[in-house]
Amino acid sequence: MNIFSNLKIDKSGIFFIDKDGDSIGFNIAIKKIINRVFNWFLDLKLFFTHIVSFHVPFHSIRKYFFGLMGVKIGRGSVMHMGCKFFEPRGIYVGEDTIIGSSAFLDGRAKLTIGNHVDIASDVMIYNSEHDINDPKFSAIEEEVFIEDYVFIGPRAIILPGVRIGKGAIVAAGAVVTKDVPPSAIVGGVPAKVIAERKLKDFKYKLGRPRLFQ
Repeated sequence: MNIFSNLKIDKSGIFFIDKDGDSIGFNIAIKKIINRVFNWFLDLKLFFTHIVSFHVPFHSIRKYFFGLMGVKIGRGSVMHMGCKFFEPRGIYVGEDTIIGSSAFLDGRAKLTIGNHVDIASDVMIYNSEHDINDPKFSAIEEEVFIEDYVFIGPRAIILPGVRIGKGAIVAAGAVVTKDVPPSAIVGGVPAKVIAERKLKDFKYKLGRPRLFQ
């Protein structure tokens, strides 16, 4: 909300208007101004976070900095270079989890990633989207939960409100729009169950990540 472009002054007085040109009350206008200032701060925080993500080739330094920005990262977990965020404070990553290069993690609602989860490169996980039937095109936020031992293939997209069950596999390029059962293998657009994982007793640990990546 640009305070100057959202002010209307005429003979009747001074009025606040929203982005659609509708008049709004003083209290609502103040909340919108505070929210805009907060978003400016968030944008600045993301700017520095992404500088570190894209240009610092050391896992430990990136992990420490991401933690300062609000990402909760468990023991033994790493994020490769180029990871991007929308709101770091809503992201929770368990232990022994590897997130590939150039992954996008949304944190506007809670995003929980479990233990021993392998997320490949260029995966995008969203937990906020627009309500296409709302006259204001408002945002809807829904939690995403990825359980232990899940593997998500390259360039897969996980949409808001999805829960991926323990040990499930998401094929490369899949678009997941609804919950995935435990041990299911899903693929396609939208993703559908195409097979079931034979392994049921999960005990493995992921290997070491690539250095300087």
